[in-house]
Amino acid sequence: MTELAKSFDPAPIEAHWGPLWEQRGLYTPTLDPSKPSFSIQLPPPNVTGTLHMGHAFNQTIMDSLTRYHRMLGHNTLWVPGTDHAGIATQIVVERQLQEQKLTRHLLGRKNFVARIWEWKEESGTTITRQMRRMGASVSWEHEYFTMDEKLSKVVTQTFVTLHEQGLIYRGKRLVNWDPVLKSAVSDLEVESEEEDGSMWHIRYPVDGSDETLVVATTRPETMLGDTAVMVHPEDERYTALIGKNVKLPLTGRLVPIIADEYVDKEFGTGVVKVTPAHDNNDYAVGQRHGLPMITIFTLDAKVNDEAPAAYRGMDRFVARKEIVADLEAQGLLVEVKKHKLMVPRCTRTGQVIEPMLTNQWFVAMNKADPSVDGQPGQSIAQKAIDVVQSGEVKFVPEQWVNTYNQWMNNIQDWCISRQLWWGHQIPAWYGHDGEIFVAHNEAEAKAKAAAAGYTGSLQRDEDVLDTWYSAALIPFSTLGWPEKTIEQDLFLPSSVLVTGYDIIFFWVARMIMMTKHFTGKVPFKHVYIHGLVRDAQGQKMSKSEGNVLDPVDLIDGIELAPLLDKRTTGLRRPETAPKVRKNTEKEFPDGIPGYGADALRFTFAALASLGRSINFDSKRCEGYRNFCNKLWNATKFVLMNCEGQDCGLQTHEPGACASGGYLEFSPADRWIVSELQRLEATVEQAFADFRLDNVATALYQFVWDEYCDWYIEIAKAQLNAAKDLGNDQQQRGKAEAAQRATRRTLIRVLETILRLMHPITPFITEELWQTVAPVAGRKTAGSDESIVRAPYPTPDLSRIDPESDAWVAKLKALVGACRNLRSEMSLSPAERVPLLTVGDTAFVTQAAPVIKALAKLSEVKVLDEAAFTQATSMAPVAVQGETRLALHVEIDVEAERKRLDKEIQRLAGEIAKVHGKLGNESFVARAPAAVVDQEKQRLADFTATLARVREQFQRLG
Repeated sequence: MTELAKSFDPAPIEAHWGPLWEQRGLYTPTLDPSKPSFSIQLPPPNVTGTLHMGHAFNQTIMDSLTRYHRMLGHNTLWVPGTDHAGIATQIVVERQLQEQKLTRHLLGRKNFVARIWEWKEESGTTITRQMRRMGASVSWEHEYFTMDEKLSKVVTQTFVTLHEQGLIYRGKRLVNWDPVLKSAVSDLEVESEEEDGSMWHIRYPVDGSDETLVVATTRPETMLGDTAVMVHPEDERYTALIGKNVKLPLTGRLVPIIADEYVDKEFGTGVVKVTPAHDNNDYAVGQRHGLPMITIFTLDAKVNDEAPAAYRGMDRFVARKEIVADLEAQGLLVEVKKHKLMVPRCTRTGQVIEPMLTNQWFVAMNKADPSVDGQPGQSIAQKAIDVVQSGEVKFVPEQWVNTYNQWMNNIQDWCISRQLWWGHQIPAWYGHDGEIFVAHNEAEAKAKAAAAGYTGSLQRDEDVLDTWYSAALIPFSTLGWPEKTIEQDLFLPSSVLVTGYDIIFFWVARMIMMTKHFTGKVPFKHVYIHGLVRDAQGQKMSKSEGNVLDPVDLIDGIELAPLLDKRTTGLRRPETAPKVRKNTEKEFPDGIPGYGADALRFTFAALASLGRSINFDSKRCEGYRNFCNKLWNATKFVLMNCEGQDCGLQTHEPGACASGGYLEFSPADRWIVSELQRLEATVEQAFADFRLDNVATALYQFVWDEYCDWYIEIAKAQLNAAKDLGNDQQQRGKAEAAQRATRRTLIRVLETILRLMHPITPFITEELWQTVAPVAGRKTAGSDESIVRAPYPTPDLSRIDPESDAWVAKLKALVGACRNLRSEMSLSPAERVPLLTVGDTAFVTQAAPVIKALAKLSEVKVLDEAAFTQATSMAPVAVQGETRLALHVEIDVEAERKRLDKEIQRLAGEIAKVHGKLGNESFVARAPAAVVDQEKQRLADFTATLARVREQFQRLG
């Protein structure tokens, strides 16, 4: 006999099965062209530390889908990897160097990059260890890093190809500039938050007159770079001034007054300054009107030589104060108002972003692709728009298509260069006079230079590519492209991309564009957009707020002190520690207890709705850990009653056994099998709809309510039925056939439950399945078969038995009525009393052993009308359908009259409601016939029950 531990302890189970699954190669995909294929790409986490709750949530969804399809027998590949995360990783390592009184410039580029590779090995190991702890069933032999040599070659090849096609170019354009990083940054690294600021109203003198225009600005320092002021062309206040010039304060430069519909006549004074080199909207205006673009800041945001000498070398914000003071001194400052404004800051450094004109590399988004038989084709962006519009790529939920289209239809050329040392160095070499030679390597660049007649030395571009460039290639670069591989044939496009809504544009759209352009295929068939994980109060998880949780801490548990350690929380500023302590101690006063990976995964699955955000509450983890323990204890009971016993496995299909034969299935046996088929159908549909919350909810309800709380309790009564049969061999043989059928149903349903649950809770299900499956005849004892590759249950709706469903529904109602009577009469669970019944004699007689056990009765007596009336003249009587029932105990007559009177009022109210519906001509005319019939039946049932309750009330005098 197998001995399971007294209670569920996840730690040793996870430590055993996690490594064993990998050693046995169970995650390696089959490569059978005759099978359906399922594949999924892991959004690669950055090698900047550890996985957070968002990663754990995302990976739970992906792993559940992967395990599900693997069990369906599909070729199944989940590709893991990590991203080099150029900016984030460089910042982390530079901070480490600061602690050692070093800088990257002191180390030099080669040594600095080597130091980052050392950090990558350390951080990457941490990340993969966390993934393993979560039970991620990725194909580790397909693991990649975006700076691996194979992927780097793809990066270079695609860059060279796009450049040859005229789709990559170098130019001077306005970009997001971080003056601390001294690099362009993508929109993803910029967050705009509302901050307190000011609105300065400045007087600009109109040249050749005494008139002035009052301009309102939140950034007075940028006026040094103004090249125009503008008004709305229909603003009558300023129509006569259009075409004239104003004298730019503090500089003396003359700039034109222009008209543009961009101006809001109703906002401020209706006059707007134009600084094309330092504002994105002004840049567009400047292009429309051919305005000069004057850059007034150096790359570290100090005032440059384009400005008056008095301000040169000042930091932009120091210059702001001096400029305002000078304007006031010259009588040009009209007023200053407090103003709320959106300030763009780099999420990596916290610095205010400065729009800056710099030379950068760009991918042309809207230029026609010239590679189709030498003729112009669609642009990269248009291809990506078309595949979503055609349904070749589907979004789940579908509403995100609107967001995608809005971005794509307004897309600008993509700035792909970064002024960093960590990343894929741009494969371009420069000559002395600015000649550019793009090539796969230096030798090829020299050959191209020679062919162009250039004989001088070459200098490689020091910039690196935007991290999102290599990330955009992942769908095909990780499958062996440009070589022809079977992985590309089977797994491109992948089945689904699982990601958050915050990177639809930055990653999803770019993967579609690049994959379609280079392979002609879409990267994935579905994009499942899930919400972002927030804390229990709906607040964004932030290290500075102290509400960040490490998923492994929730799995293992942790004492409070290490949780507040700087290394564990990843705090950037020690002053935030008190906030961390306050928030952490509030939720976990004794530290995190540790819930195990299965409970954490089930929590994430249950929260995986199609909403925007997920409020994570650790109390849910506790509840699902209890659920795991419930399953554990149920398995112990089933094994105790089935292992080593005849479980009726000689017959393969319960429906094939005749009554009185080898197996005698009760209505309850057939009912739980019916419920199992419904569960399987629900789960199948939920997986198809990417609704893991529906999967989790259906499994929880079935296992806890139907199987454990009802069927196992019924089974106990059925297994004990033979004890009182004496020597009647015929009756004993029939009872043994019934017990055999019960044991078969118990073990087979349990084994199916374990396979159904495995994608969400892999560890406990494997541990239990290894013991349950041999008893259920689903696995050879002692073999190394694993639930990981066991067949996933699929529904057989022909096995649904409506008669058994009705039988159990009636049983539940009667047991519920008995329990209500016990509660109303304040009977303790240990006090067993007789049940008296009249009405549905056949049913009560058949179900008596089960009713007795479930309602904790001493006996069940079926009486005729006269005997029941006499025995219950002073007893509380419940009415359930055709059956009246009473517990044979002394009663408080007055209390029972009050109870019955309350029930009469309730039933009368229900009857009135139904009369109201049926008396409403509009309802009867519009409602489906089935609904009207249902209401009529409810009326008949309520009326019959009311008559019986009134009769009982009358008997009490």
